[in-house]
Parts: sequence; C-alpha cells; structure tokens
Amino acid sequence: GSPLRAAAAFSVALGIIECAIGAALVRFQLVEGNTSPERAVVLALHHCNTAVLLGALTFTAWFACGGAVPRLTRQRGLLSIVLLGGVGILATIVSGAITALGDTLFPPESTIHTMQQALAENAHFLERLRLLHPPISVGASLFLVMALPYAVRMRPGDLSQKLANMTIGVTIFQICLGFLNVALKAPMWMQLTHLAVADAIWILFLCTSASLLATRAPELAEEPVERAKLSAKETVKAYVSLTKPRVVSLLLFTTVAAMFIAAGGLPSLSMLFWVTLGGYLMAGAANAINMVIDSDIDLKMARTATRPTVTHVISPTAALTFALVIGSMSFAMLTLSANLLTAVLALAGLLFYVIIYTLLLKRRTWQNIVIGGAAGAFPPLVGYAAVNGQLSVLAWFLFALIFFWTPVHFWALSLLIKDEYAAVGVPMLPVVRGERATVIQITAYAILTALISALPLVLNELGWIYLAFAGVLNLLLVVRSWQLMQSPSRDQAVRLFKFSMVYLALVFVVIAADRMVHGGPSHLKQQGPVAQFSQLLTLATPAPEQEGNSHAAAL
Repeated sequence: GSPLRAAAAFSVALGIIECAIGAALVRFQLVEGNTSPERAVVLALHHCNTAVLLGALTFTAWFACGGAVPRLTRQRGLLSIVLLGGVGILATIVSGAITALGDTLFPPESTIHTMQQALAENAHFLERLRLLHPPISVGASLFLVMALPYAVRMRPGDLSQKLANMTIGVTIFQICLGFLNVALKAPMWMQLTHLAVADAIWILFLCTSASLLATRAPELAEEPVERAKLSAKETVKAYVSLTKPRVVSLLLFTTVAAMFIAAGGLPSLSMLFWVTLGGYLMAGAANAINMVIDSDIDLKMARTATRPTVTHVISPTAALTFALVIGSMSFAMLTLSANLLTAVLALAGLLFYVIIYTLLLKRRTWQNIVIGGAAGAFPPLVGYAAVNGQLSVLAWFLFALIFFWTPVHFWALSLLIKDEYAAVGVPMLPVVRGERATVIQITAYAILTALISALPLVLNELGWIYLAFAGVLNLLLVVRSWQLMQSPSRDQAVRLFKFSMVYLALVFVVIAADRMVHGGPSHLKQQGPVAQFSQLLTLATPAPEQEGNSHAAAL
C-alpha cells in the first residue's frame, strides 16, 4: 500500500518495456537510414514510454524523500491543469523526437528551405511532420507559463511556488534553445541538449504537480462559484472583452501604419487584412492571459472589477483555452499570409507581455512599465516585417519610439488610478515614489521621446514632411508634460494621457505620409530634410541672370 512501493514497481515494469522497445528497434532494423512509417511509430512509443518511465522514477524519488501524497479528489479544476500540462509536455517530447529523426535523415539547409521541403507535394512524411513540433512546443510552453502561476494561487505554498518558478524558468530557457536549434540547423549535440532540458521540465512539472495536489486549498477556494448563465450573444461579447478591443486598437493602428511605411504606399489589401486580423488575435490572446493571471488584483480595482474573469462569467480554464486557440490561429495566419518572421515577432510580443511584464515585473518593481512596455513596441515590427520580410533601421526606430513613449502615456494614467494600485500592492511609480517623482519622470521621457524622434532625420530615413509635423507634435508632447510637472493636477494628467494617444497615432501617420511622398523630387530622396529644404528653395528661387525668364523656366 505504500506509494513508494507502487512508484518503484511501475519504474521496474516500464524499464522492462523500455528495453523491449529498444530491442525491437534493433531487431527489425528500424535504425540508421530507415525512413519507414514503422520506425516513426516505434520511435514515438519509445520516447513516450521513456517519459512515463522518467515520471515513475521521479515519483519514486519524491516519495523516498518524504514528499506528500497527491490527492485526486475535490481539486476543482487543478487536476485538469495538471493533466493538460502533462499531455502537452508529452506531446512536445514525442513530436520533438520525430522532428529530430527528420532532421537527422533529411538535414535542413535553412529554415525557409525546410518549410519549402515540408510543403512540397513529394515531401516525405517525416519532412511534413517537422512542422508540427514548433506549434505544439510553443502551445505547451505557453500553457505552463500561464497556468502554473494561477495553479499556485489556487493552492498556495512555498514549495509549490519555488517549483513552479523553476519550471517556468527552465521552460523559457527551452524556448530560447529551440530557436537556437533551428538557427544552428539542428546538430546532434544541440538535439541532445534540447531533449535533456525537456526532460528537466518534465521532472520539475511532475514535482510541482505533486506539491500542488498535496496542498489543501484555502477555505474560500473550496466554496463553489456560481457562474452566470448568458445568452449566446452575451457569451460572445464576454469573450471579445477578454481581448481588450479598445487597448488593442492603438496597437493595431501602429501595425497597419508600419505596413504603409514599409511599402512606401498601399500594401497588398489581402495581406493588410490578414495581418491586421492576426495581430488582433495575438494581442487579444496576450490580454486574455493577462486577465487570468491578474484576476486576483482585478477584483479589487474598480476599473477592472467587471472583467469576465473576475465576475466568473468565463472560467480561468476557458479563458486560457481561448487564448491558446486564438494565439495559435494568429501564428498560423501570420505565417501563411506574410512570413515566419512576422509570426515569430507577434509571438515574441505576447511572450514579452505575459512573462516579462505580467509575471516577472508588474508586482515587483516600479520599472515594470519601462521594461515591460517593450511588449507594446512589437506591433510595428510585425507590420514592417510582413511587407518587407526583414527589419530595417527605420523599423527599429518605430520600436524605440513606442518604447520611450510608453512611460509618458502609462504613468499619466497611473496618476489617475494610483490609489487602486496602492490598494492591491502593485508598485507603480506614483505609489512607490510619489506624484512629484512621477511627473519628473514623465517629462524626462517626453524629452527622450522627442530626441529619439530626430534619429530618422539624422539617418536620412525621412524628409521634410516628417520634420515639419513631428516637430510640432513633439513640442506639444513636451509642453503638456512640462505643464503637468508644473501643476500636477488630475485635469493635466487626463489631458496628457489623451494627447499621448493622439501623438503616437499622428506621428505614425506622418511617417507613412513622408514615405509615400518620398520627401521631395526623386533626386532628393537620399538627402536629409535640411539639404532638401535648401535645394528646394534654390530650385524655386530664380538666379539673378534668370529673373527675366518665365516662372516655368526658373523652376
């Protein structure tokens, strides 16, 4: 009856099965250059059994070290998180093994070449299966990063918290290794490293799950939650609200504007539609995840108390599932309608927002919005990459502009709701340092934004249209910030907050207009705005010997 004996017995039995599968691989010559479906099936079974065996050994060690016995009853959703996470990791390990086999038998020349091979009509099934591992692994990783913090809040405990943090940390490291593996064209040593880290994630996840399932829930969590019954229309409205459409609108505007900037005119209408929709879905997925993670503090803030994850209109599990579905749809949509770089950049924005800002920084430091605000700077990169397939200096300028603009915009808002942040313990700048320090920082970042906006002029990326209009907009941004610093009132904060949104939208419109007009005559395209002004004046002003000529001749 001892769980230790049971885990040890399972380990022995699974070890025997492991030997039998390994023997079958050799006995039936499913080795070396064999590319048969049988080899792929047996290999998948082999790795699946290996993972289960590793799990049995993990629980043997857990019980031998005095670990508590998990309870499988009255878990109210926690068990579903554990099961979904476990299935996701197993699917990632098995699909990764098949992908590694494909990489070994059909060495990739490059990422693009690998995708072209996989999509070809005469492609081998192992080449096709290589496309499955990235979305499976990303989906499983996102689930772990999103679900484990929520699970720990359901069953709070120091050990569970430490194990969950370790699991999330190693998972993020594994995502980086995955990209490195692709960049290095999957050498054998990298494949082995990748697999070893996947095993480490599996072990940590099992230990985390055991600790969570063994921890009793707080009394409040044991009370059943009555969910409101909604009509189909109300349900759709609730799910749409998870995506925060009003917040996403400005992000989408910068994405669309960046597409016009990259194209120097009107981009493909079909690409414009699909990239806009894909960008909305990815940003919406990030917002839905954020609502699940922050549901505990959203409950205590008037501004967020009506969110569907707070009112229990939508359960956390349903919200996470919704986020995974629309995030996966977005990745596929952006890859097919634009290119892989576009999809990766959109996903990077989601990961940065969820992991760096929401999980790591938001509740720990007042620098949360300074560093985490970079997540909002990814949309213009997405739009630019969709059109050009690469990122130029101008694309990174758009990123930097939003990065330095974000503190001005968000801290103006935080001044208005600082009491709510203080009540829930979120260390926003007005709460930690006070209003005076906040308005000084806002003014400093407004000046930095204005200085950054001059970079494309120095680099001759933009011309006189941008110089004229952006100069006025930056002057107004600095003046509004200065006025707030001189008179830090609620009205001044509201004025700056609203103007900051108008500022960003108009700056992107001006950049797009400048690129469309090309800054002047064709032979002036590569010159800076000052030189353009000088030469335009020279061209438009008749020389002394030309004063008698016609206006047309003078021009």
